Amino acid sequence: MSRANPLKLNPLQLKTLALLQELAKSPETATLDPATGEAFLSTLPSPHGDHFHIAGKLVMGRDASGLANEAVWKALERKGLARASFPLAITLTPNGLAYDTSLAQAIFLGADH
Repeated sequence: MSRANPLKLNPLQLKTLALLQELAKSPETATLDPATGEAFLSTLPSPHGDHFHIAGKLVMGRDASGLANEAVWKALERKGLARASFPLAITLTPNGLAYDTSLAQAIFLGADH
């Protein structure tokens, strides 16, 4: 049985990873490398008002502060979940793509516009 959050990511790191994982699912924001299993993300969403959109989902800005936080990107890199070129791009490793953040239900909301 696997342990929840085995790398002991803090809440901001978990939220940021969950957002990056969702961005990695879309060809509009990510390029998948089938040879390595990695996802290269160079397009991050721009907030409007207090929220932004990822595909058809709404995310509150307060849940996305890690996208603009170099220390969070470096922590994900140290833990082997990503390779970062802050603030331009980030590549999620297969471990980063597969890591269970258990946060999707809490931070992704249905979009009403």
